[in-house]
Amino acid sequence: MDYIELICSISAENIQEINDILIAQLNQIGYESYDESEDGLHAYILEKFFDLEKVKLLQVNKIPNVEIDYSYATIKTQNWNQVWEKNFEPIIVEDQCLIRAPFHKNTPKTTYEIIIEPKMSFGTGHHETTYLMLKTMLEMDFNDKNVLDMGCGTGVLAILACFKEAKEITAIDIDEWAYNNTLENIEKNNCSHIKVLRGDAGLLQKQQFDVIIANINRNILMDDIKHYAKVLKQDGTLLLSGLYQKDLAMIKKEALENNIEYISHYEKHDWVAAKFYKK
Repeated sequence: MDYIELICSISAENIQEINDILIAQLNQIGYESYDESEDGLHAYILEKFFDLEKVKLLQVNKIPNVEIDYSYATIKTQNWNQVWEKNFEPIIVEDQCLIRAPFHKNTPKTTYEIIIEPKMSFGTGHHETTYLMLKTMLEMDFNDKNVLDMGCGTGVLAILACFKEAKEITAIDIDEWAYNNTLENIEKNNCSHIKVLRGDAGLLQKQQFDVIIANINRNILMDDIKHYAKVLKQDGTLLLSGLYQKDLAMIKKEALENNIEYISHYEKHDWVAAKFYKK
C-alpha cells in the first residue's frame, strides 16, 4: 500500500499551536502519522484515502492570520526502507543508549541498544523531545517500577524502561500505525512484558503507576495532566515533553493544581523535557 506525504507549510505567530489543531483535524479524515518541523508538519495517509479538497476545507484554514500551503508526494511502500536507510542514522544518547535500525551494522557498543523499525512513527530519538526524554530516563531508577508510556510512537521510551528493569510497562498511542509499530519494536527488542494499547487517556482507569512518561504536545498534555494525576502513585514521577520552553510555565501551573510539583527540565533547541513529582 502506497502512502501520501502531505507537506503543510504554516505561516502563523504560534506554529506549534496551529500544528496541534491541524493534527487533530487531520486525524478526523484518516491521517495516521505526523512529523513536526519548525515551519509546519508532514502528515501521512494511505493513498486511497487522500483527498486534498477535504484538507483545504478543514476549519484550521479559516483561522485569522494563519496561512497554510499544502503540497504532497507519493511514498511507495517498497521504497520506504530505502528512504530510511539513506536518511536515518544511528543515534547515541549521552554515550549510554544506542538507537539504530535493523539495517545498521558495525555500530558502537553502549550500555543499552534499542532496535527501531522506524517507518512512519514518531520516536526514533532524532527529534529533540525524544532525545531529552531518553536522557532524563537514563538518569532514573526504573527497577521494579510500574511505568506508563503515553503517546508511545515507536515504543522507544517503553523499551528503555524495559531495559532498565521496570516491572510492568503499559504503552498507549491513539495512532494505529504507532500501535502496530510499537508491537513490532517490542518484539525486536525482546520486551514481551510491555502491554500495548490503542487509545488515549480515557483508557486510564484504576491502574497505578510509579512513573508516567508522556511525549505528546502541549495541548494534549494540558488536557491530560489531571488524568495522569489520578493514576500516578504518591511519590511518583511524571516526565513530560513535546513542548517548547515558552510553554513550560503553563504546564507547571496545571501540574501544581493537580498536586504535582516541578523538579527540573532539560532543553534542546527550545524544546523541553520536564520532570515532576507527585506530593
